[in-house]
Amino acid sequence: MISGIYTDYLRRIGITDPGSPSAEGLFALHRAHVERVPFENTDIQLGRPPGIDPELSVRRLAAGRGGYCFHLNGAFAALLEHLGYDVTRHVGGVCEDRDARDVSGDHLTLTVRVDGRAYFVDVGLGDGPHEPLPLLEGGYEQGFRYSLKPLGSTDGPDAGWTFHHEGAPFPVMNFRSAPAAMADFADEHARLSTAPDSPFQQSFVMLRRDTGGIHRLHGRVLVHTAPDGGRDKRVLASAEEFFATMATVFGRELDDLTPADRAALWTRVEKAHEAWLASRPA
Repeated sequence: MISGIYTDYLRRIGITDPGSPSAEGLFALHRAHVERVPFENTDIQLGRPPGIDPELSVRRLAAGRGGYCFHLNGAFAALLEHLGYDVTRHVGGVCEDRDARDVSGDHLTLTVRVDGRAYFVDVGLGDGPHEPLPLLEGGYEQGFRYSLKPLGSTDGPDAGWTFHHEGAPFPVMNFRSAPAAMADFADEHARLSTAPDSPFQQSFVMLRRDTGGIHRLHGRVLVHTAPDGGRDKRVLASAEEFFATMATVFGRELDDLTPADRAALWTRVEKAHEAWLASRPA
């Protein structure tokens, strides 16, 4: 029987009957999640970073919030396990350098074994795959082009995988094959949530993936990237447009944001935008 918080979670992603564990069911859950739950750092920007306990994340997502990888993949792993899937958590790391081989620990990713096959599963990248990928070396086409290849040795402590997304701002995510627990991400979550040099502290970001491409809100700049490489970019003109975009384009409920929260967030977004404009070449 599916318990209350997971029923609410499934309702959030538009799934009424997840069925028994199957590859088809896993793909449907993954698609629904990335289409309806945004990658976002609203609460970090407001100085109240949520914890990464999976039950807390499940409740937050069910209530209409988003999060970053520790929240999104943490909650999704809990949901899948509740539904009977065989899930493994892994320590990963996103990289700007497409040739990077290190695993920084700033990302939680998943593999799932179902119907006799293992799949790479990640609803926490924001601009990642629309569906799971077979955990096999090769190239994959989902509108955007992805690839998987072994990282380092095939066994031992250095065994792992490299996920590559051609053209993404962070094109590489490396992860270790060894299983991980949520406690393994506690220190990095504290750093990402509070350190002044954390990208989540420095700027507001929100992403969502669907069949039409990737929606990205970086401060006041809204960008849609289509699978064919086309880009539509515009600067949001007002606080009203900013919050309307959060709700409509990204599906983020705003009922937890007080008028003071909205004013504080918009002021922070405006200041970051002005600093970005000032840093650009004349």
